[in-house]
Amino acid sequence: MLQKFGFSQYESKVYEVLATSEEPMDATTIVKYSGVPKAKIYEVISRMIEKGMIMDSISDNKKLYTGLPLSLAIEKLTTEFQANVEQLKKSGIKKRSYNDEHVWSLKVDTSIRAQSKQLVQEAKESIRISAWKDDLDEYLPLLTEKEKQGVDVEVLVVGELETSLSTIHSLIPAKEHHSLERFRLIIVDDKEVIFAGMEDQSWQAMKTMSKPFIKVFTEFFYHDVALAKINEKHFDLLMNDEEIKNILMKLRY
Repeated sequence: MLQKFGFSQYESKVYEVLATSEEPMDATTIVKYSGVPKAKIYEVISRMIEKGMIMDSISDNKKLYTGLPLSLAIEKLTTEFQANVEQLKKSGIKKRSYNDEHVWSLKVDTSIRAQSKQLVQEAKESIRISAWKDDLDEYLPLLTEKEKQGVDVEVLVVGELETSLSTIHSLIPAKEHHSLERFRLIIVDDKEVIFAGMEDQSWQAMKTMSKPFIKVFTEFFYHDVALAKINEKHFDLLMNDEEIKNILMKLRY
């Protein structure tokens, strides 16, 4: 029974011998009746004294030991157990959020949209979202509401978008830019990302909380923001430079 309270087998044997003996015992006698190895006996006795289960005394230059009476031992262990339970209650153990490093694959546009909206809805600090104009239209009411709640919302849109959002960047593709593919990128609270793109005329996406991917897609977002700003201010210059134009026309996103 003592082992259920965290006592070792040797500690339990020593206590049993001393608690059932009418006379105090020295270490040699304890070894004889408990079966605890002689090499371990002083270590075990010392631990039991520290735990308050054994008392020691010196008589005729010999150290003697006796066990705490069983009734007192039961009272002691019960009191300590109840105290530990109360301390556990007061400690207020809270659930922890462990980072999921998996990269999850998503398919079917309706499923991707549903999870994307849920991710935006759960945002508490920041939202970075990048997509084509017609895709962003359905997110605007939700994004506007989140911004009113104090969430930092930053949008990059391919096309022209009328909105009251504070921070919006627009990329107007050149007419010659036929290789641009539709995509959606959503980064929430710098903790989770969904990136979706077209593959064989169907939407496919990845969703992850992996920190390296979060970093990569955040850089991806701001590279596009930088390109949008450069394109906005120097469009004619870029399009008149054949080398730069050829590079820009190869961009897929």
